[in-house]
Amino acid sequence: MVRPAKNLAGALRLPGDKSISHRYAMLAAIAEGTTRLENFSTGQDCASTLGCLAALGVGLERNENAVLIHGGGPKLQRPARPLDCGNSGSTMRMLSGILAGQRFASELVGDESLSRRPMARIIAPLEKMGAEIVADDGGRPPLRITGKYLKAIDYKMPVASAQVKSALLFAALFAEGETRVEEPVRTRDHGELALRAFGAELKQDGNQARIAGCQKLHAIEAEIPGDLSSAAFFLCAAALFPGSRLLISGLLMNPTRARLLDLLILMGVGISVAELEDKHGELVGTVEVNGRNLRGAVVAGADTAALIDEIPVLAAIAPFSATGIEVRDASELRVKESDRIASIVTNLRAMGAEVEELEDGLKIPGGQTLHGAEIDSFGDHRIAMAFAVAALRAEGETTIHRADAAVISCPGFFGALEGLSQR
Repeated sequence: MVRPAKNLAGALRLPGDKSISHRYAMLAAIAEGTTRLENFSTGQDCASTLGCLAALGVGLERNENAVLIHGGGPKLQRPARPLDCGNSGSTMRMLSGILAGQRFASELVGDESLSRRPMARIIAPLEKMGAEIVADDGGRPPLRITGKYLKAIDYKMPVASAQVKSALLFAALFAEGETRVEEPVRTRDHGELALRAFGAELKQDGNQARIAGCQKLHAIEAEIPGDLSSAAFFLCAAALFPGSRLLISGLLMNPTRARLLDLLILMGVGISVAELEDKHGELVGTVEVNGRNLRGAVVAGADTAALIDEIPVLAAIAPFSATGIEVRDASELRVKESDRIASIVTNLRAMGAEVEELEDGLKIPGGQTLHGAEIDSFGDHRIAMAFAVAALRAEGETTIHRADAAVISCPGFFGALEGLSQR
């Protein structure tokens, strides 16, 4: 149950970024030597990645401070059972790139939600590289991958996806020749930065990345910056209340992920960044947020691709802005952990909001008043957290069914939000 708040104030430091944690763990598994990763993501998705790596014969140790991954080079062991990706599309898509270059057959499975998500976007290019992949109807999991000697390809991605891009760049490590991957719009570049951190040579030109095969990776020591996608919910919660003040330290500031900060500034929120530093190519800093009266915004085109994970929480605060928020070009939201467009519409309407559902987005007028209600997360972590934020400005208490979905990415979310809420 979430109670209304009058303000938000305090400071926090978040667990490691989920996107970086996935990629570092996978590359550490095929690198030479022991990689030490501090502040590794505490989310269930990244635990799924570690579980799959362990099943592939990778030595792992986890304590309170760090994850140690004992890499043995590019050859993994044939798993004795299907690899359980849980709810993690990141695990399934990116690990497929590595498995495509192994000399054995493997099977990737997931929970009910993941089993509905389309995988054709990785199957097609990996098959072009030489892998054999069998999926259920519609290119959906489980995926049965028979690794082969791979060949380099030139591939223009039809849909912008950082996960697909990383999967192909990881597969390219096992291919003969130079692989080129071009995306329609720029997406987050954690895969490219991670490859460089582990010693690979990779070239970028605009929206194209090029990487030669048969490169050896070496182990690293790294502290993973705080998860910016998890921070988005706290940033937007602070944005709801004029006069609020929130400080988040050690936070990822990657330019391909920080578009949310730009958008909130355009909406009138006071945001400043200090103590910027470079860690293995990733920018890290401290963010201070000061709430002010919210203006509206339009999210479309390249902004939609850059903000795809943050759209649920932007939609949740849209009714409290002056002129509302319109989201376009976001059909990708239909095939996430839930149909996020439908989930947002259902929950906003349950809280008394006016909202127009579009095939590829939403129109949410501003200047609205919401009331507490019983709503559903639809088993989707971002929906659960987004509507906890909306509930802070609603009149009356809100109950979120299946709120435990938040453990997928941010297990301590509800406790942290409650600790920051002033009543």
